[in-house]
Amino acid sequence: MGRLKQIETFASVASRGSLTAAAAAEGVAPGVVSRRLDALEARLGVKLLLRTTRRVTLTFEGSAYLEDCQRILRELGDAEASVSLGGVKARGHLRVSAPAGFGRRHVAPLVMPFLDANPEVTVDLDLSDRLVDLVNEGVDCAIRVGELSDSSLVSIRLAENRRVVVASPDYLARHGMPRALADLADHRCLSLGQQRGWLFRDGEQAISIKVSGQFECNDGAVLHEWALAGRGLAWRSLWEVGEDLQRGALIPVLQAFAAPPTGIYAVFPQRKYLPLRVRLLIDHLKHAYGNPDYWKTALAA
Repeated sequence: MGRLKQIETFASVASRGSLTAAAAAEGVAPGVVSRRLDALEARLGVKLLLRTTRRVTLTFEGSAYLEDCQRILRELGDAEASVSLGGVKARGHLRVSAPAGFGRRHVAPLVMPFLDANPEVTVDLDLSDRLVDLVNEGVDCAIRVGELSDSSLVSIRLAENRRVVVASPDYLARHGMPRALADLADHRCLSLGQQRGWLFRDGEQAISIKVSGQFECNDGAVLHEWALAGRGLAWRSLWEVGEDLQRGALIPVLQAFAAPPTGIYAVFPQRKYLPLRVRLLIDHLKHAYGNPDYWKTALAA
C-alpha cells in the first residue's frame, strides 16, 4: 500500500469528516479507507483520527500532520500540472493582502486578467492598511509599499515607489513655493497621523523632517483630497498623484531634495516550495509593473 495513497485518504477523510463520504468520493468500500488509515497510523506510531460510527475528529497530532499533508498534495498537483498538457496550470485558493489605496488602483485591476489566464484559481483579496500577519492569518502573499521591516518574510521587488511633496496651484499662489527644506516650517503640511517624518536627501545625507500643520489624518486618500482642495503640502506616492501631476491639479515641490525611491514588494512566508499559483501571480504583477506603458495607462485611467 503506497504512502501517497494513505496520505490522500487521510486528507480526504479529514476534510469530509467521514470515512463513508471519503470512500464514496473515491469509489471504494469504507473498509478499504479504514485499512489505509490503520496502516498510516501504525507506520507513524500515533493516533491521527478519533473515529466513531457517526464522525471522525482530528487529534492534535492529526491536525499538525494534516497541514503538511495538504501542502504536499498541493505541491504535487502543481508539479504535475506544470508539465501536463504542454503548459503551466495552477489551481487552488489564493489569499492576497494589499494596502487599500494601492490595492484598489494597482492590484485589483490586475487580478481579473490573472484569473482569466488561470481559471482553476480563486482569489480572496484583502485591501487593508493594517500590517497583516501572513502566517497567523493564512495569507499566501502580501503586497507592501515602502521599506520592509519583517525579516522573517521572503520578498520580491516588483517596482520602484517614489514619493513627492505636492500642493495645488491655488495653495502655492496663496502661500508661496517652498525652496528649501527649512521652508516646510512655514507651510501647512498634511501629516499622516503618527508618521515618523517626511524623508528627503540633502546632498549625500538622508534626513527625516517631522512636519506639522492644521490638518492630520491616518488615511492617505484623505490627505490627497485635502491637497487637491488647496489645504496644504502633502507627501504622497507617485502612483497615487501621478495623474494629478500630469493634468496640473497638483504641482511637485522640493524636487531637488527628493529621497531615493523605495520599493513595491511581494512578500510571503518562508517556504522551500512556493505554490505555483503564488509564483504566477507574482510574475503577473512584476511583468505589468515592469512595463513603462502600464504606469502611463494606469495613471491616466
